[in-house]
Amino acid sequence: MKPTRWLKTGPLLIAKAAAMAAVLLMVLGVGTAYAYWSTIGIGSGSASSGTMQTVLVDAFVSGDSPATSLVPGGSADVILRASNPNGFPVRAYSVAVNGPATADAAHPQCTTTGVTFNPPASPLSPAVVVPPNSSVLITLPGAATMSAASQSACQGSVFRLPVTMAVRK
Repeated sequence: MKPTRWLKTGPLLIAKAAAMAAVLLMVLGVGTAYAYWSTIGIGSGSASSGTMQTVLVDAFVSGDSPATSLVPGGSADVILRASNPNGFPVRAYSVAVNGPATADAAHPQCTTTGVTFNPPASPLSPAVVVPPNSSVLITLPGAATMSAASQSACQGSVFRLPVTMAVRK
């Protein structure tokens, strides 16, 4: 074996070296691309949730007035005032009965009112949105009825209808 065999020079050796360098660069480039696309990052984040304050429902306040009056054997509109103390709007979703109807304090003899609340279907239609930090009147057409069994002492009374209103953000 000749010791100079490995030390040959010329175009063939340059071509082999260039091919080997190209293969080496390609392998390194693919490895770098793989590392770029397969990188995994680890970190953490945080968020907090706010608490929605209770939306208040009141009956009449000064200046509110019903469009219809309740008479024995008939029905009338129910008007609610929804007050939203939150910094974001809420949508009134449903209204449900939350106790028996009672007459105002000026009519103490009205013990059998015959008044019932007929809640509307959920969700309320048309949709009622209560803007942030404000209040709106909600009219529920024909939601109160009065039977013929109501006492005469109930004439001229304003009835309290306890309701619960569900709202959604």
